[in-house]
Amino acid sequence: MDGEDTIAAIATALGESSIAVIRISGRHSIAVVDRLFEGKQSLSRVKTHTIHYGFIVSLEERVKLDEVLVSVMRGPRTYTTEDVVEISTHGGTQNAQMVLLELLRAGARLASPGEFTKRAFLGGRIDLSQAEGVMELIGAHTVMASQAALLQVEGSLSRQVRELRDELLQLMAHVEVTIDYPEHDEEDITTQRVYDGCIEVLDDVQSILYAANQGKILRDGVHVAIVGRPNVGKSTLLNQLVRKERAIVTDIPGTTRDILDEFIQIDGVPMHILDTAGIRDTDDVVEKLGVDRSKRAIEQADLLLIVIDSSRELSIEDCELLDIGKEYASLVVLSKQDLPQVIVSEQLLDRFPWCTYVPFSIKDKKFLPQLEQAVIKKVFSGDLKPRDATFIANARHIRLLEECKLLLEQVLLSVTEGQTLDLVAVDLHQAWVTLGEVIGETPRDDLLDQIFTQFCLGK
Repeated sequence: MDGEDTIAAIATALGESSIAVIRISGRHSIAVVDRLFEGKQSLSRVKTHTIHYGFIVSLEERVKLDEVLVSVMRGPRTYTTEDVVEISTHGGTQNAQMVLLELLRAGARLASPGEFTKRAFLGGRIDLSQAEGVMELIGAHTVMASQAALLQVEGSLSRQVRELRDELLQLMAHVEVTIDYPEHDEEDITTQRVYDGCIEVLDDVQSILYAANQGKILRDGVHVAIVGRPNVGKSTLLNQLVRKERAIVTDIPGTTRDILDEFIQIDGVPMHILDTAGIRDTDDVVEKLGVDRSKRAIEQADLLLIVIDSSRELSIEDCELLDIGKEYASLVVLSKQDLPQVIVSEQLLDRFPWCTYVPFSIKDKKFLPQLEQAVIKKVFSGDLKPRDATFIANARHIRLLEECKLLLEQVLLSVTEGQTLDLVAVDLHQAWVTLGEVIGETPRDDLLDQIFTQFCLGK
């Protein structure tokens, strides 16, 4: 990190607002702002973590650009560990831009996306997984995703990974001592200790992976497709879930010709709800296109809501969809519970035991909460707990944890087959290195560039 380099960027979204914040970081950040600031005293003389009222003026003409509040924070107790200055200007599309331009003229340069957080990482204030947690926090779409991302920022994943690395390090040390000084230890005792230790670490890695894969759902959302034959209540169900009249509801079969996509939250979990065209054989060209899209939506969905009209006998299309439910995560919604019932879930369980059945009717408000809880339970196979330390884990984390899992399994196989400790030591060390990559213990420049350029400007 170049301590002579001072960076600046607008840290708030551009547009009409009460204030905008410009962030400056680097050894000379206070001096750069001081060249433009007119207040009661020079910023170079003020105490750290204080706020000062004044004006920002142009560098050459000394024309007032805006009335501001300037926060001065001296390193290392700052976000980047460097001297940091934040200028609060009036909001709008021009004020902050004019001030930023003068800062660049005064000696700062425009920060790259994510460069402030990158400096926090390089300065040792946070590790790589915490830095990625910052990005997850910024991009969170729900309260639950935000809470889970904040835990990662606070270092919950980092602590778990470091504990696992310490356990592997102890195993590695024991193996190395046995290799170098075989007279001080018996190899069969060492291999047993390695085996038992790897089992414990592997269990923990698998637990993190399980939570991480579910955490991916929190970040990316669940794609839920509402499917069924025409006039079974799919559009009515969509309207109930989104709490508005999103889809046209009529008694005419084939009203929905295209896929309707709505975003909702159920218990803090983001979900993309797709209302599809009724699946049936048809000669209508437009309706047939809608049916084809419905079938593609089934293939791409994370969860199917198969809607069956419980007031009518099962049709061939119903049975085909219930058979499809065997291959996917699915819930069978028995709609129109307010009408005389022809189909009951007990009868369906005999023919289609793999399905989970949920009653529904728009005329009874108790059914919607029951359905929503059934969806959450189906997605997560139990209650979702945002306090889980590793709930937000991105694809890079998952890939590295899976690689570590394979290496540990190879260690167990080598021990079982009686391989030499030299081979065991190689895989143990690689598993330790792989876990280190999760928190950035051995970062590569290209990896850092790839990660931090995904941040928004000013962060």
